[in-house]
Amino acid sequence: MKKKLTKVPTFYSVVLIILLVIFWQMSVNLEWINAFYFSSPEMIAKDLVEMIMSGEALKHTNFTFGVSLLGILIGGILGMVVAYALARLDFLEAVLSPLIVMINGIPKLALGPLFVVWFGIGTYAKIVMSAIMVFFLFFFNAYAGFKNVDHNLVGSLKMMGASRSQILTKVFLPSTLPWLVPSLRTGMGTALQGTIVGEYLGATKGLGWMIQNAGGVFNITRVMSCLFLLMVIMYIIDQVLVLLEKRILSWR
Repeated sequence: MKKKLTKVPTFYSVVLIILLVIFWQMSVNLEWINAFYFSSPEMIAKDLVEMIMSGEALKHTNFTFGVSLLGILIGGILGMVVAYALARLDFLEAVLSPLIVMINGIPKLALGPLFVVWFGIGTYAKIVMSAIMVFFLFFFNAYAGFKNVDHNLVGSLKMMGASRSQILTKVFLPSTLPWLVPSLRTGMGTALQGTIVGEYLGATKGLGWMIQNAGGVFNITRVMSCLFLLMVIMYIIDQVLVLLEKRILSWR
């Protein structure tokens, strides 16, 4: 029954998308909308085939998502480490918490020009931008998870002679999984946003760079093609993460 219920919304979603695409193409054919400003599904499909056949799609997609994966890996690990340190050390929490809150309040786009000056327009600037955006997401979720750990259980394990590493792996990490695993889904999108912003500010490759270049010459079809690639790949990644989330949190 549950599988049937999940299949029904998916079916209607697919039908809705197909109807929207048909209406879009029909609107262009009947000149209800201007293809120069909105392109058309037919033009986008042809452009996508051209990008795939030339190797452009694979090259730029690999770069963008490769940087995003590095961003979520670095930002996620740093966020968890800092969250654990602040949750365990009251003095460190009192000193660093206000600073973290203030930095998190800064629009990350505003940091872009600084990263270009500090790291140039190469890959490092994109990784740093992506990692910083992911850091705060993982930090706040991990911090909430660590703070909700049963301290009586921690005390009992200490009395039994458990080491810090054992307490971390047996208590803290399992307790934060319900907070951290869902963060992966949001984190991947956040990392991708950071990478795209970095590519907008200065790059020589990547989907963000392609979108900016195409937009600069009013090539709306190429912009739409790149956006379509981003949406499809992100949807596939999200579905994989949903399965991973269900598997990891199946014990709850």
